[in-house]
Amino acid sequence: MRKGGWSKIGVVGAGLLALAACGSEPDAAQAPPGGIAEDGQPTLPAVPVMGPERKIIAFGDSLFAGYGLDPRDAYPEKLEGALRAQGINADVINAGVSGDTTAAGLNRLEFTLAAQKDGPPALFILELGGNDLLRGLSPEETKANLGKMLAILRKQKVPVLLMGMRAPPNYGPEFQAQFDALYADLAKEYGATLIPFWLEDIYRDPALFQSDRIHPTADGIERLVASTLGEVEGALPKEQK
Repeated sequence: MRKGGWSKIGVVGAGLLALAACGSEPDAAQAPPGGIAEDGQPTLPAVPVMGPERKIIAFGDSLFAGYGLDPRDAYPEKLEGALRAQGINADVINAGVSGDTTAAGLNRLEFTLAAQKDGPPALFILELGGNDLLRGLSPEETKANLGKMLAILRKQKVPVLLMGMRAPPNYGPEFQAQFDALYADLAKEYGATLIPFWLEDIYRDPALFQSDRIHPTADGIERLVASTLGEVEGALPKEQK
């Protein structure tokens, strides 16, 4: 998504984005296996990363690209760290491009897949549609473009996690109903795993967004990773024995 684009819809707040420890230090001999965190609480021991590498492509717009953030704080990078903390040998590739519509994503999809010299990814996370909203594109066009992408991914036998978006109410109830339904319809048609609205956990809290009220802060990204980690793990196919 591009900065400033939300001025077009005016009521973001109502719609998409309405989007010390005390005492002495513990004795080292008594410290738990994971050590002591900065707040003085015991931490769990790290889970060892095991198994073959699981490549995940995070394909989307500026919400994946990490607009306005240190690159290390982008969703794909934070997701990789969270998966590895669960013991999953994940390599999450950030394929987010700021400003991408579903049409732009469709144009670069096959190139992105062909660039994976070691074979298709274990999981493809598809996050697009917000910029279609900003540009006033019809839900039919958005659905058609996403459907073509999902068809390509299904043909190549790549599992997909589809990140749904939600239209703001000022577009009108008919547009809103059509847009909001398209992700569930596509997930059912193409057998993709669905997160109906992947910003659900943060969109009501302005403090978790940058000043443009569109892009999450680093803390917002942390919340999104925590709230979607289970779905990502569930969508990742089991390792072949």
